[in-house]
Amino acid sequence: MSKRHSAKYKIDRRMGENLWGRPKSPVNKREYGPGQHGQRRKGKTSDYGLQLRAKQKLKGYYGDLSEKQFYKIYEEAVRLRGDTSEALIGLLETRLDAVVYRAKFVPTPFAARQFVNHGHVTVNGRKVNVGSYRCKVGDVIEVRQKSKELAIVLESVELAERDTPDYIEVDTSKKIAKLVRVPALADVPYAVKMEPNLVVEYYSR
Repeated sequence: MSKRHSAKYKIDRRMGENLWGRPKSPVNKREYGPGQHGQRRKGKTSDYGLQLRAKQKLKGYYGDLSEKQFYKIYEEAVRLRGDTSEALIGLLETRLDAVVYRAKFVPTPFAARQFVNHGHVTVNGRKVNVGSYRCKVGDVIEVRQKSKELAIVLESVELAERDTPDYIEVDTSKKIAKLVRVPALADVPYAVKMEPNLVVEYYSR
């Protein structure tokens, strides 16, 4: 199973930040963007530029979602009661691939989507192979029996570079996770600062 190193590192370089806090990210050595003009001195970024960057960061973090997918999630967040930026984070974090990533069953959001798509995961005992599947509070997500000994799973659960957030209960030995609650922005362990309020401003223009 591909871990899509080049894809996530390309996003890191483009953003100039280590989005996932990975120790091997090229941004740890050079924080400028890729290409021959990557080190060019940058001027002051406009409000629109800041909003666009915030959207690209958040969209890239969750496995580089397509613009259509991401905007659909934003539209859903707008329809929910309360703060739209908080709702946006809640919707992103309750995607099945995001829960699989947070539970440390795989090392990256890219691997999580592929892992789900290949049918390695069940939700409440039923196989689900759609990464965008919306998990509900109380849902039990489990790695299928035949997949529990895959190298990618065994290696990922041992990773020390990130912890499982408290809104997900995980039984590492059984490879089972349970969504305890929908998280707020402050609960999500992003390696870099995310600004969903700027994403809302971007789409509200």
